[in-house]
Amino acid sequence: MKVLLVGSGGREHALAKLIRRSLLEPRLFIAMDYRNPGLEREAVETGGRGFVVHTTSPAEVAKVAEEISPDLIVIGPEEPQFHGVTDELRERGYIVFGASSKCAEVEKSKVFARSLMWKYKIYGRLYFKAFTGIEEARRFIEFAGDVVIKPARQAGGKGVKVLKDTQAYLSRDRAEVKKTYVEKLFSEMERYRDIDYKILVEQRVEGVEYTSMIITDGNAVIPLPLVQDHPHAYEFDIGPETGGMGSIQGPGWVLPFITREEFAKTVEVVSEVLKALQNEVREAYVGAFAGQMMLTGIWGPTVIEFYSRFGDPEISNLVPIVTNDFLELLDKAARRKLASAKLDIDENRVTIVKALAPAGYPDDKKLASGHPVCIDESRVRELGCEVLYASVELQGDGLMYSKGSRIFEIVCSGNSYEEAYEKAEKAVTYVKSLDGWPLFYRGDIGSKELLMDRFRTAERARTIYWSRMRRGLLGKVLVWIPGEGISDNPLIGFLR
Repeated sequence: MKVLLVGSGGREHALAKLIRRSLLEPRLFIAMDYRNPGLEREAVETGGRGFVVHTTSPAEVAKVAEEISPDLIVIGPEEPQFHGVTDELRERGYIVFGASSKCAEVEKSKVFARSLMWKYKIYGRLYFKAFTGIEEARRFIEFAGDVVIKPARQAGGKGVKVLKDTQAYLSRDRAEVKKTYVEKLFSEMERYRDIDYKILVEQRVEGVEYTSMIITDGNAVIPLPLVQDHPHAYEFDIGPETGGMGSIQGPGWVLPFITREEFAKTVEVVSEVLKALQNEVREAYVGAFAGQMMLTGIWGPTVIEFYSRFGDPEISNLVPIVTNDFLELLDKAARRKLASAKLDIDENRVTIVKALAPAGYPDDKKLASGHPVCIDESRVRELGCEVLYASVELQGDGLMYSKGSRIFEIVCSGNSYEEAYEKAEKAVTYVKSLDGWPLFYRGDIGSKELLMDRFRTAERARTIYWSRMRRGLLGKVLVWIPGEGISDNPLIGFLR
């Protein structure tokens, strides 16, 4: 079976490894933006090859498809979806696993996603207000108080600013910080011409985050195990937001701090959004879909945002634990025959993913680019761990150079978090910078201390939302709207 995988990073390397195990004997071809040595190797070893193209160009990707005539095309990242690559390939008659541009709007436009949840009154929704102009945003944010400021478009997981405003004596200083950040974010968002709204201001909630991914053919839904991503750059969840510095999974289908009931409710919410989305855009959703969730005292499972593809690094956690044919799942979903498929996992193992990045990431891609790096992959394998090649390029001198983002993801599993953590901490020592440029990773991901902190945070949220549920108060809040005062119907002030 010939498979064309579109994408260049760690998510695609994880998918390549999962696809290669199939009994369908895949020949793997990769359309990538640069020579990712890990992806290139996976392709060559299956009798395929890599193609360096602009993966956001429908014409260039379609040209690769014409050359190899694949039986299945798998779209990895979101940007090719946004740019119509999936649409072009389907119009040419190819079998494609990946969201169309209309369906991918749920990730591209956070305003569209939030509005969809309110229109269909879906559980776990948050209040919000969106802005197209900087002056209106500045006036609103000066008095908005306890909020989250986000880019209104998907921007690679970066640009989110959480502003807790509960200390009155700091309100004036925080107002200045908010206005300065709004100006910075507007400047960065000007380069995106495919959306009208630039900034999203949301109700701030507290709790523990996690990701729920599903595979769907537009009708049937197969949930994947819950995973927790760690988006902040540095330990103890501080620093700027990144595309993800690592993730944990297991044991089984839930996380240690999420109950089976919360898992079931989360899948229900994600599935309801999927139905609402398809009803809204009048197209079947065929591909991966994910809800970035938070367990909060307001709702319990609460929606933060959506992905129209597998999470990165979240999908990497599945590499050691999937026990049946993952390619068969993707193929059945693409052919709209998913009802007869299932996902089997090793429910006794846990997985930890650690990403390594060059200093400068995520704020200065140029500073983080162009540094030669290496990894002793054989030593990592001796530990029973997997190496995924992400933002690294193989150049003519035979060396790998950083591209400005996370360079490697190391995936380790074990019968306990202690076992997996010990392997992961050892494995990261086999990554080196050849020019002395600093590399960093998060040593706390998967640690006993951070897991215990997640336990405590989840229990606090659980106690509150159970109490609110008993009193019929789930989702109900009072919000102070600038110029109007306190309202128990803040949607009026936020959405108009």
